[in-house]
Amino acid sequence: MAIIVDKVQKKKDIALSCKELFVNNSIKELTIAEVAKTAGVGKGTIYEYFNNKEEIVFEIVNILLQEHNQAKHAKMQTLNSSKEKIKLFFYVFYDKENEQLRKLYKEFVSISLVSPNPEMITFQSKCATTYFEWFEEVIQEGIDKGELLVSSKKLARGLFVIGEGLFISKEVTTTIDDLKFELDTFFDTLFELIEVKK
Repeated sequence: MAIIVDKVQKKKDIALSCKELFVNNSIKELTIAEVAKTAGVGKGTIYEYFNNKEEIVFEIVNILLQEHNQAKHAKMQTLNSSKEKIKLFFYVFYDKENEQLRKLYKEFVSISLVSPNPEMITFQSKCATTYFEWFEEVIQEGIDKGELLVSSKKLARGLFVIGEGLFISKEVTTTIDDLKFELDTFFDTLFELIEVKK
């Protein structure tokens, strides 16, 4: 009797078995032979599931972002204010817990900028849309609770872009020393403008 392989799960298993390898090494320095050895499979098996190393990074980032979003959603349920909930979205850019995800996300962004493919563009677009809609829900909840001005809902798209932009700026320039401070300052100032005055 033939063994039936769950190809989706196998692809995830291969990618996750290589997570530490990609976290601790530059993708440029790694070979498919090293990746296969780490995953405990042959090079042919790697190529059965992935066209190149970049696709493995993409798969790992996809998995880790899904896990991160589930944890974020659970944490969001414990917070009361809109301000706390919106700040929570940006912890991923500086907290210790998400250090590996950040490292791999930087590789993913680099790959996306240099050699984007339709799957990566679709993934990034889906992520952006999900975050924008999530921001809108949080802001709408704040509006419904009387915490935020109605006009603040128009900021949803810009908030995510600004947060990600500050993260990228910190990574590629020397202009930002403390990203948490920069984000907190930005959101504290923004909320002075969009919070309903009691």
